[in-house]
Amino acid sequence: MIGLLAVLLAFAALCGSLGAWQLDRAYARGAAAQEKELDAKLAAEEARGPDGLGTVLAPQTTFTGKLVGDLVWVDGSYEANGQVLVPGRALDGRTGYLVLTPLRVSDDGTSGASWKNLSGGAPVVPVVRGWVATPAQAPAAPSGTVRVNGYLQASEATDTTGRTLPDGQVDSVSSAQLANRWGGPIYSGYVVLRDSDPVADPAIAVLPRPRVEGSGDVNLQSLSYAFQWWLFAVFAVFVWWRIVRDQRDHENAALAGTTPTPADPAADGRTPKVRRGDDGIAGLPARR
Repeated sequence: MIGLLAVLLAFAALCGSLGAWQLDRAYARGAAAQEKELDAKLAAEEARGPDGLGTVLAPQTTFTGKLVGDLVWVDGSYEANGQVLVPGRALDGRTGYLVLTPLRVSDDGTSGASWKNLSGGAPVVPVVRGWVATPAQAPAAPSGTVRVNGYLQASEATDTTGRTLPDGQVDSVSSAQLANRWGGPIYSGYVVLRDSDPVADPAIAVLPRPRVEGSGDVNLQSLSYAFQWWLFAVFAVFVWWRIVRDQRDHENAALAGTTPTPADPAADGRTPKVRRGDDGIAGLPARR
């Protein structure tokens, strides 16, 4: 039984490993399928050109996950005195700063219709102009009207760690936090600059297209194979337990059929011994 257990446990371990491999394969195939879908979406956007920001996301409306990475354009003027840096951001294995600048919108593809019912005048959209290694490398925003082409990204949550940052730095690209600094109305997402007219400053490294982290689909076929392998592993242990239980029940049944009945003193074939001298004494049992 111990040898059989060792064999079945080895088989169960093999099935468990194959199940884990199939699970990894399910996520890998899902991520590949999503990447292919995003590439096709980007190719279609490149073919037709970017959408006006206001046609896909109006100011102070809810940002949905499907908008992440959408290619948009927006016209406006940078407010250079509002520019801030976001520390602790990585690019190509190096940690540096995002250059975040408010763009006061003059046209988002709706000719002002997207904000005409909002108080506060023209809205502001946060624009991540790119990445720099040190604060000293961040150039001032260009003056005048610019057209920004970029990718949409969802507003981040406000950092609640309570850390103190130097002046001119913020801990996250949070529309709610930036509205207090820049005023409103404000868009619930931000734009990651791809290119602009006039041309963006080459001192700032352009960021890649954003994507939803951890949102890769799972390939259901590979996932089902993973569960099948794990089921085989559980079944192998169950088989050993069932064999042991059946063997125990068989042995107990065999022992029950040959054990003498304790209530019969002569069942073992011996005659009870009686001491002499005890016979005839009333009220006392015979000693055996």
